[in-house]
Amino acid sequence: MDIHEFLELPHRFRWGGVGGDDCMTFPASWALKCIGIDPAADLRGTYRTKDEAHAIIASHGGELPFMDVHLVAIGAKRVQQPQTGDIGLIKAMTGETLADQVETQIGAIRFGPLWACIHPAGIRATPAEFIAAWRLPA
Repeated sequence: MDIHEFLELPHRFRWGGVGGDDCMTFPASWALKCIGIDPAADLRGTYRTKDEAHAIIASHGGELPFMDVHLVAIGAKRVQQPQTGDIGLIKAMTGETLADQVETQIGAIRFGPLWACIHPAGIRATPAEFIAAWRLPA
């Protein structure tokens, strides 16, 4: 499956990665489609809210160590020049309304010069600053 086919699938935002994806399980679902291994398998269904998701991430020391431990475990390698299909941790503005927008770190998939991520309104591809990127094993 290529990135275009993946992004064209029906996607729905759902905390906990069951019946949909959140900002961290979305790139994990991409990994599952690409290599048949889900780096979020141990987490899916173990939380249902934003606060529970943030507690899990905090227990790993933050977003970067959280993503790193899960992606390295499936053989992904850190890269400095992300290419289409690479998984990244990006800086993005999130919030339900314009009034509650805050900069946060979320998981995304490199899509040309953009990063594709999931939002309650659906999939978005946007330019973003990446903090770290990983390439899935072939």
